[in-house]
Amino acid sequence: MRFYYSDLFKEKVKLLNPNVKEALKGKLELMVQNPKHPSLRTKKIKGSSDIYEASITMNYRMTWQYYQDGILLRNVGEHDKTLKDP
Repeated sequence: MRFYYSDLFKEKVKLLNPNVKEALKGKLELMVQNPKHPSLRTKKIKGSSDIYEASITMNYRMTWQYYQDGILLRNVGEHDKTLKDP
């Protein structure tokens, strides 16, 4: 599985604290194996036909969608802020 990164995702990763970055790294390793791994708590975003959210920590989420031969990582950050602009 290949990852593609939106410009927004790249910018937001830079703003994460080191602990959240480390958690994100672990979640991406799980996502490579299975985008719907139970630890990711993946679910489709309401009102969207193809955008999903996945849990990084209890307070942080990432949004993504299937793209070409992989996954496009769209946004990452605090739960509510991230889901307002998936």
